[in-house]
Amino acid sequence: MLHALPTEYVELKKTVESFARDVVAPVIADHYEAHTFPYGIVRQMGELGLFGLPFPEEYGGMGGDYFALCIALEELARVDSSVAITLEAGVSLGAMPIYRFGTEEQKRQWLPSLVSGEMLGAFGLTEPGGGTDAGAARTTARLDGDEWVINGTKAFITNSGTDITGFVAVLAITGETAADGKKELSTIIVPSGTPGFTVSKPYSKVGWNASDTHELGFVDCRVPAGNLLGTRGKGYAQFLQTLDEGRIAIAALSVGLAQGCIDESVRYLHERHAFGKPLSAYQSLDFMVADMEVRAHTARLAYYDAGSRMLAGESFKRQAAIAKLHSSDAAVTNARWATQIFGGYGFMNDYPVARFWRDSKVLEIGEGTNEVQRMLIARDLGLG
Repeated sequence: MLHALPTEYVELKKTVESFARDVVAPVIADHYEAHTFPYGIVRQMGELGLFGLPFPEEYGGMGGDYFALCIALEELARVDSSVAITLEAGVSLGAMPIYRFGTEEQKRQWLPSLVSGEMLGAFGLTEPGGGTDAGAARTTARLDGDEWVINGTKAFITNSGTDITGFVAVLAITGETAADGKKELSTIIVPSGTPGFTVSKPYSKVGWNASDTHELGFVDCRVPAGNLLGTRGKGYAQFLQTLDEGRIAIAALSVGLAQGCIDESVRYLHERHAFGKPLSAYQSLDFMVADMEVRAHTARLAYYDAGSRMLAGESFKRQAAIAKLHSSDAAVTNARWATQIFGGYGFMNDYPVARFWRDSKVLEIGEGTNEVQRMLIARDLGLG
């Protein structure tokens, strides 16, 4: 897989590339500047089957795998990251936990709408005072008869406040472990519109301005006991598995942004003239783009490697961390260099590279900061 993609991935890549170019590119800048969610694009992604890529046909999915999702994310992010992160979070953080850990009843209830793109799910992990430290969670859920009563706050939650958001899966403290008295963390499904569940106004963000992100509040929010997702007390383990897979997806998205910077820079160097020659005639600029291509290419190989190991059932935690770390670094650097190549135009929102620059930084933060990735890699090497 590292040097030649199987035919089904190649065809998917071409399909999503065309969709991003023909459907997303013409309209996304307007959504971005207006800070509006692109419902039409999301609906068409659903019709194309992108939300169902890694899910079995019995739940309405496409019968593919997680690597197919990554291929789609890369192609979308070459044009726009807001659309790509909407798909990534909708699948990795919304639908995948239901598929991985849900009961058959929960799968039948939620997956058909999620994999069709008619509904989005969200994952309530991060808290205002917790950040990377999920173990510092303060949100609580206690059993009162046959209901969970949830109290707390979640921050930076993607896809949590759209008109088609169906639920948020909330990580909460449900007690203490018998062995050592530490926090028992469990995941509970909270449907949108549940009394006591409030969605704050959208964040004012630096980037990803056409995606949906909110702070969430829970005040004596009651849901049925059957809304427990997976085994009680296994919420932290579920979250770790979700993030391991999600890091490969974020790496793919990062590679797409890095490649998009190259696409735009090559086009600009051919079109723009200075001192009587096209900018492509200046070797210093050509070398900048060559180095950008090296970053994107090696980052792509890193996420291909992690994805291959995941599909083969091998351990991939370290490789996922490497891919996320290297790819997000490549995205940030390529975005900065592309902006420099465009000069003053790179600072204007009329050009995609300005959007890429604003979108890139969060890739070093989300799905575990790059400092966390270094920590994971070092630990896996027996250090620390």
